[in-house]
Amino acid sequence: MRISLERSGGFAGIRLTTTVDTDSLADDEARTLQQLVESSDFFHLPATLMPQKPQPDRFQYTLTVETDDKSHTVTAAETALPAKARPLFEWLAQRARRA
Repeated sequence: MRISLERSGGFAGIRLTTTVDTDSLADDEARTLQQLVESSDFFHLPATLMPQKPQPDRFQYTLTVETDDKSHTVTAAETALPAKARPLFEWLAQRARRA
């Protein structure tokens, strides 16, 4: 599985990006990431998740998950992320900050 995350916006407007391939991760990290994708129900999220009223200085995420048989991209405002998807987005953002 290959996952790409781009986070933009925020007060400082600093872009954060990362691409992770589970084949290159340690087994425990790959399992964690797989579980986060599954528990977020990522492939059933709509392509766009935005609040009705835009909020300045908030983050916007674009996340793409690719497997051998499917690919899905979600663009979401941080305030519109479903609770079940937040751990996935946060795990990837934290990994991008370490890179």
